[in-house]
Amino acid sequence: MSRQDYLFTSESVSEGHPDKVCDRISDEVVDAFFRHGPEYGWDPGQLRVACETLATTNRVVIAGETRGPSQITRDYITHLARLAIKDIGYEQEGFSWDKAEVDVHLHAQSADIAQGVDSANNKDEGAGDQGIMFGYACRETPELMPAPIFYAHKILKLLANARHSGESTVLGPDAKSQVTVRYAGGKPVEVTQIVLSTQHLDADLSSHDVQSIVEPYIREALPEGWITPSTIWHVNPTGKFVIGGPDGDCGLTGRKIIVDTYGGAAPHGGGAFSGKDPSKVDRSAAYAARYLAKNVVAADLADRCTIQIAYAIGVSDPLAVYVDLHGTGKVDEAKLEVILREVMNLRPRGIREHLELNKPIYARTSAYGHFGRPAEEDGGFSWERTDLAKEIRSALS
Repeated sequence: MSRQDYLFTSESVSEGHPDKVCDRISDEVVDAFFRHGPEYGWDPGQLRVACETLATTNRVVIAGETRGPSQITRDYITHLARLAIKDIGYEQEGFSWDKAEVDVHLHAQSADIAQGVDSANNKDEGAGDQGIMFGYACRETPELMPAPIFYAHKILKLLANARHSGESTVLGPDAKSQVTVRYAGGKPVEVTQIVLSTQHLDADLSSHDVQSIVEPYIREALPEGWITPSTIWHVNPTGKFVIGGPDGDCGLTGRKIIVDTYGGAAPHGGGAFSGKDPSKVDRSAAYAARYLAKNVVAADLADRCTIQIAYAIGVSDPLAVYVDLHGTGKVDEAKLEVILREVMNLRPRGIREHLELNKPIYARTSAYGHFGRPAEEDGGFSWERTDLAKEIRSALS
């Protein structure tokens, strides 16, 4: 019997966190290939990107492997990086969109990797790497996400909206949130601790001053009644937070994999998402696993669902599909494992076609989580749809 009364904590980081700046730039590169590749006669299924970014004080280094049109030049990638930094909001002495030095070191994809991915079984695409990917869904929020990570994201998104709209002129781009939720009877009922550290542009602001600015947004983000008189607040607990972003701490692509997924409430296979085209199953299959898990819960077959999918590099078919309903299921898990492989093609090509992943959709995934955002938000995250729920139920009957 699983525990029913406990505390659980998840964190989120804003789009201006140094690692998220790097995720954004790497995903802008992915989008560039899917936006312009077809314009120059490339089949989207043949485009390849594996892009890593490092950011530090007024310097950005972009490196990795690509395959696509030669018209996507280093100068153009540099331009995209600057636009991303500007959009995030960095025009500061230690990190500025127009003054930072941008170095681009992208080169052709390895032929050894390409041959395995392109011609698996001479008929389909192989997985871009070996690995295990997890998807998860639960009934803690209407979006079928764990409550702590969902609300940690929501706090920072509201603060970012206030900053971008001009409603707040003193908040900086770099921020982190952390929410501790108390569960009673297995359900989230209140927040016991709130941690919020946010960069501020006025050096004279105290932690108390910052709390008075951010508290209304935090209260708006959380469900009514979850903040109580006993909730403990930690706002800028170290004091002044003026130097932020890559000027304050070096950033790298792919270092926030738990922030990107379920806040620690579910397993993670270890692979990061940003900077990778959908032939890399550590991205696309994680989206597919979330899609299937969400549809299982949406079909009222369980209150919680974890799905694992495993792959070998160059092999099309998944090695295994595992389903865990955590004792909340209304169906046999082994039978569900078979059904899920029938209702969705889990080969890399099948995933990208079913979820329409060969599009420039990735930059907007780079902050505030890859999961739990409505399918219609920002043009739509296809893996958040619940359009398979009826088909799964029918297949089980």
